Amino acid sequence: MRIHLVSRALILCSCAFLVDIGPAAAQDWPSTRPERSDYRETSRYHDVTRFLDGLEGRHPMLQLTSFGYSEEGRPLPLAVFGDVADGSAAAVRSSGATRVLVFANIHAGEVAGKEAAQVLAREMARGLRDRWADSLVILVAPIYNADGNEHIGLRNRPRQHGPVAGMGRRPNARGLDLNRDNAKLESAEARALSRLVQEYDPHVALDLHTTNGTFHAYHLTYAPPLHPSTDPGITTLLREEWLPAVTESVRDRYGWEFFYYGNVPGTFGMRGERGWYTFDHRPRFTTNYLGLRNRFGILSEAYSYATFEDRILAHGRFVEAVIDFTFANATRVREAVEAADGGPAPGMEVALRAEMFAGDTIDVLMGAVTEERNPYTGALMYRRRDERSVERMPDYGAFRASEVTAAPAAYLVPPEFTAVIERLEAHGIQIARLDDAAEIEVSEFQIDSTRASEREYQGHRPRQAWGAWRDVVRTAPEGAAVVPVRQPLGRLIVVLLEPRSDDGFLAWNLFDPSIEESDTYPITRLAELPTESCEECVRFR
Repeated sequence: MRIHLVSRALILCSCAFLVDIGPAAAQDWPSTRPERSDYRETSRYHDVTRFLDGLEGRHPMLQLTSFGYSEEGRPLPLAVFGDVADGSAAAVRSSGATRVLVFANIHAGEVAGKEAAQVLAREMARGLRDRWADSLVILVAPIYNADGNEHIGLRNRPRQHGPVAGMGRRPNARGLDLNRDNAKLESAEARALSRLVQEYDPHVALDLHTTNGTFHAYHLTYAPPLHPSTDPGITTLLREEWLPAVTESVRDRYGWEFFYYGNVPGTFGMRGERGWYTFDHRPRFTTNYLGLRNRFGILSEAYSYATFEDRILAHGRFVEAVIDFTFANATRVREAVEAADGGPAPGMEVALRAEMFAGDTIDVLMGAVTEERNPYTGALMYRRRDERSVERMPDYGAFRASEVTAAPAAYLVPPEFTAVIERLEAHGIQIARLDDAAEIEVSEFQIDSTRASEREYQGHRPRQAWGAWRDVVRTAPEGAAVVPVRQPLGRLIVVLLEPRSDDGFLAWNLFDPSIEESDTYPITRLAELPTESCEECVRFR
């Protein structure tokens, strides 16, 4: 309780997003495209890069770099703020500071976060965030889906209240939804983000979106990681202290209500019992992926029917409050991450599939909208009305495991499955190799039946397999990859490699050719590390 009160006090003291830059300051500091267009337009890629270039050299603790490339070859910009020698990952990690990543525009029609991230970078350049640098390094990536951002259309994101001069599209240049690509890592952008997370190793990451659907009264909704096998130290701190403190501070300062992400059946074809329903638990979603990586992944969803200007402000207020809590509890945040990294071990229970369940009955603030027309297309838009009514309903805000497994000591991947091994390494998962061929006791999964979806999803036909594990002795070839579970990403390893996982490599069709030729899943489980035939394996004991 004592720490909670200190955290809230620190959250309440910061008000940089209310500071008017003023006429004189506006001449000296770059403005965002929405600010220049009375919020009719959103920033294009060159607007973002030019804006950040205008901040370079303006503050000794603000550095500019990039963290990868889009599918069409656009560098993905990254602003680094903190007491570090330079903006490199090595300098940031060697600082010993608690690290926070703010990234936006994963869906390039949901543009408010992109603009709020630029405003945040400007506030840091102006010296209004200097106290954060006492214990934090802030990483800001404003335009993650850079290619989708350039596909401007006045009819993208139907019914969203602006920007009326158009916005980008949801997928990237290859037609992939980047917020469904974190397990399979097919896009250049998702690989770049995973590499950023590995190299800079942020303890906290905020993913800025815009929601639509239910007419509620919240300016913004949020969510912690939802996979039930996320380390409980991560989810407990977020649900019981961090997010409630943020909500309370925003309410006290601005009179705005923030709440956990949800939708109510009955809006736009959503069916089911009336309740407050969250989204999916699987790690294909970025914040869930970050949770399985033992990091504080936090989703921020500005309300689609609030004005464009208010959506930008909502993200700014949320990000500010989240970072203020991080600043006040920097040591606790680092310790929670370190504890989670040390947790994965053979025998741990991991959810392979999960189900949403009804929790407590809660008060939900329902709202209303006014119909308006886009002045350039005549298309229908909804505008939030400042109305609130309380409705009691069950809370479907979390998941529980519906199928679990006890993790083995390791998995064994035959060397010919190069795409699988490469994908594991792209996630930053550590592997070892068998020095020589060896007879090894393994468990192999005998497939009774398998089925691929009739409907295509993200360029795939997701697959399920049914069967059972059996213990056998097999000759493992030289060079086979041993994937130990006793490493920080142990939870993610199990989710990716188990054949019954609802977001694993089998589900994403990586094993289809093999399964068509054999009724045995090619990845086997090891009850102990084969240290006699694998010298590298010793370090994973």
